[in-house]
Amino acid sequence: MSAIAGRSIIVTGGASGIGETAARLFAENDALVTIADISAEAGQALAEELSGKGYEVQFVTTDVTDEAQVAAMVEAAESAYGRLDGAFNNAGVPNNGKKLADLSREEFDRVFAINVTGPFLCMKHEVPAMLRAGGGSIVNTASVGSFIYIPLAAEYTASKHALMGLTKAAAAEYGEHGIRVNAIGPSTARTPMYLEYLKLNPEYEKTVAATHALRRGSEPVEQAQAAMWLLSDAASFVTGVTVPVDGGYTLY
Repeated sequence: MSAIAGRSIIVTGGASGIGETAARLFAENDALVTIADISAEAGQALAEELSGKGYEVQFVTTDVTDEAQVAAMVEAAESAYGRLDGAFNNAGVPNNGKKLADLSREEFDRVFAINVTGPFLCMKHEVPAMLRAGGGSIVNTASVGSFIYIPLAAEYTASKHALMGLTKAAAAEYGEHGIRVNAIGPSTARTPMYLEYLKLNPEYEKTVAATHALRRGSEPVEQAQAAMWLLSDAASFVTGVTVPVDGGYTLY
């Protein structure tokens, strides 16, 4: 039996990229999955596809910056599956590609709203649900930008540093109640968006290879597998850490 079989798990940002891969992986490992995403069309299509294969999956349209929608997301997971055991808070946005002084206030605020306030609101509502269930596990998607500066990404770097701090705080405050809180720190992941970028900028793959000890970027499933491990009892004594799933990017 899978390490997450029968567990009710939320995946935010679950309609694309790492989130979609995680939703598929968790469903295939017999978790009870609640996919949450701001993209209703893509999220519903994924849920219907997986449900059609016999997996227990539902979709809830969710803007993680809207507290009412986040609360409804958690309520939907509890209503459908009777409890909430885990959450992969993966929704996020990238940087704007500008130096700090060139960023607008609106650009800075949007990155923080989604990358920091979003996970905060998710944990704010996930934690009480997990307390009702007697414990649980939360995994946030941080970044190598939680450890080091990412070029032309002051707002993104700051947001992911903040998310690592939120992860530590939640782990410290709720560990005694059986709730573990961790994060993964991806570097480059070969998501569909990244592969589209490579079509226009094929030389960028050489840059990725040169900056990773493993000489490549990750496949999305490698990030999803790390999240699944942290959600499972295989990581039962791991809490408060951000695991760099980065192929050695932060070694340099």
